[in-house]
Amino acid sequence: MLTDARKAELLRLARESMTAQVLGRTPATAEQPLEVADASGVFVTIKRRGELRGCLGTLECRGSLAEDVARCARDSASRDPRFPPITRGELPDLSIEISVLGPLELVDPEQPGAVVIGRHGLVVEVGSSRGLLLPQVAGERSWTVGEFLEHTCRKAGLPPHAWKHGARVFRFDADVFGD
Repeated sequence: MLTDARKAELLRLARESMTAQVLGRTPATAEQPLEVADASGVFVTIKRRGELRGCLGTLECRGSLAEDVARCARDSASRDPRFPPITRGELPDLSIEISVLGPLELVDPEQPGAVVIGRHGLVVEVGSSRGLLLPQVAGERSWTVGEFLEHTCRKAGLPPHAWKHGARVFRFDADVFGD
């Protein structure tokens, strides 16, 4: 989806936006707007020494991809409800990963090959409850497809087997890159 130069620009923007948020400075801006026609969303993951420190994003890009990356980087640093805001002292130990999501595709997860670990991310939804896990999560944790589906249901606040009982399941590919 993205050239190496575009990826480097987005990573620079994410790091500068995160740092500005932590230090209370004016947010970074993109050198140029960046559009990706088939991107359905973007997530910015922040890790400290390899451990998750924040991850937020959107399934619906609101502006240009660059604007959304900058906003998600700021939010990941300060608004992830699982963690306290990132502090100045943590900045040298942080790495950033960006996931640019491709289009969502409704699937029957019980069909063979409908979900491929390491390739697909998942969205599970029932009514207004929705959970999303990025493609890299299942691979990092060595989950089976069933475990991936159960954890995505839990992320949505649903029972773990909701995917077997009427929940809608979507898969997506993602262009994942980091520093």
